Amino acid sequence: MNKEAAIDTAAAARHARFGKLPERIRLEDTTQGVDTGLEAKVGSRYNPEGQWQYYSCLALDLGL
Repeated sequence: MNKEAAIDTAAAARHARFGKLPERIRLEDTTQGVDTGLEAKVGSRYNPEGQWQYYSCLALDLGL
């Protein structure tokens, strides 16, 4: 009998600590929108013709 009481006490303690799930966090609370302005957007556009300028290859750098 004493062992069952100890198990029930431990089970009650676990349930008190872990018995319910945490509250949901809304998506709006996890994201932040920042207006960057037009100046920042002009310099960061993707340019497929100019991407070769940023290509780095060790074999090409060594002339192999």
